[in-house]
Amino acid sequence: MNDYFRFEADFIESMRCIPMGVRCKLDTCGIKLKLSEWNDFTKEERDQLFELPCFEENDIQAYREFLQKLVQKYTQSLPDDLAVDTHPAWLDSTQVPESLQEKVEALHTQISLEQWRALTPLQRFALIKLSKPSHESKNFPHALREFGFLS
Repeated sequence: MNDYFRFEADFIESMRCIPMGVRCKLDTCGIKLKLSEWNDFTKEERDQLFELPCFEENDIQAYREFLQKLVQKYTQSLPDDLAVDTHPAWLDSTQVPESLQEKVEALHTQISLEQWRALTPLQRFALIKLSKPSHESKNFPHALREFGFLS
């Protein structure tokens, strides 16, 4: 799950934005990290947040504690909590989320259930995140192209 996407290439080198791999971990461990907090971290700390595992319960708790300490180190306060979805859509390979399918169809393409199942959980996470109305979606078509849904 520790891969950067090509659609993130314009900001990965500087790490000026939070990469999808870290965003997924934030949703998993229940921390809302502000971009200003992310930008306070050193490159080594950001790399560490990207590389640390956050899959098993022990890893998730260790990741959460590490991140809380980092934020506290720079802001003298704890980061905000985020509600953790116990059954996130990106881990459900049995159905393509309806809101995602609508967004995909607006670009005159579709994602079949077989294609959805073939995606990694991180790819599914990225598509769901990028398709949300609250998200700037300029990278959504790039992600679809990268994952083979647009030519």
